[in-house]
Amino acid sequence: MMEDIQPIESWKVVKDVPFAIAGPCSAESEEQLFTTCKGIKDLDLGISMLRAGIWKPRTRPNTFEGVGEIGLKWMKDVKTELGMPAAVEVANANHVELALKYGMDVLWVGARSTVNPFTVQEIADALKGVDIPVIIKNPINPDLALWKGGIERIYNAGIRQIAALHRGFSSFEKTKYRNVPMWQIAIALKSELPNIPLICDPSHIGGTRDLILPVSQKAIDLDYDGLMIETHCDPDNALSDAKQQVTPQRLAEILNAINIRKETSDNEEFNSILDTMRRQIDNVDREILENMAARKTLVNKLGEYKKENNVTVFQPDRWLEVFKTRAEWGKQLNVNEEFVGKLFQLIHDESIRIQTKKVNTEFQEVKK
Repeated sequence: MMEDIQPIESWKVVKDVPFAIAGPCSAESEEQLFTTCKGIKDLDLGISMLRAGIWKPRTRPNTFEGVGEIGLKWMKDVKTELGMPAAVEVANANHVELALKYGMDVLWVGARSTVNPFTVQEIADALKGVDIPVIIKNPINPDLALWKGGIERIYNAGIRQIAALHRGFSSFEKTKYRNVPMWQIAIALKSELPNIPLICDPSHIGGTRDLILPVSQKAIDLDYDGLMIETHCDPDNALSDAKQQVTPQRLAEILNAINIRKETSDNEEFNSILDTMRRQIDNVDREILENMAARKTLVNKLGEYKKENNVTVFQPDRWLEVFKTRAEWGKQLNVNEEFVGKLFQLIHDESIRIQTKKVNTEFQEVKK
């Protein structure tokens, strides 16, 4: 699917620094925008593109919601003077029309838009017949199908230069992140759509400056294609998202600190040892699956026995015992407790499914 997605030539590593889009969360004034973008340009790090929010859909009203169309004029003047391409967010057909009118080079669809297929379709309809790169952020909720759907709608409009941007997901849980990364969802997207460049937004994932570097390094370690980092000439006094913006100088420190690792090595000894370790892992994985198959056989017998004795499938006390003891076993074996908890939650859910099917055999027969 989407085999004809076209790579964007400027999106590449330059001077051992990852491809990056940088600029303020919001265009606040002509002076602020120019000062910030010139500071980025003067870094001479090969940063590929400037960014700025023109319209800012905020969670609550009566806060700064962007300067609107005048910001596009400022952005046009800045990109012309500095000789760098510019990217802006669009949330409806009018935004698309205005961004194209002012010569913006790249558009992105924000998380609050991706979550709504009506909004994405409106943007897609406005893009028909236009040749411009479009970046689609993940939706605010962890829904891979919605993210893919947004990409597909833009693709169906005829756009062939498309990238996905991972900015994390909203969660009721209190974590150190502003938006929980849930890396597995972005990896699943890349697995299903391998031709789509994948960019990380560590500013929105972290929510604070101190998390931008570790989140960026994690993304590069996972073979992301680039980063989008919010940068401001005076971040402490920014009108939006002040805590997650960095100065151009700090941006340079972050990008220079990232270790870009190679996909492969020419070292024959390394490759030989790697192959041996992978075969060992394959053997362990096989043993895990054989044990899972043996466990399934026992669970089937357990379900049959509960049915014969008219006993409920779910036993809360037993589940609490399993959850507690497995976490303790994992700790003794130096296996992450959180991982053990998630693993046995999945195993328990499958056990409940198998037993429920076993005890309800007569209902299945009636249904047939």
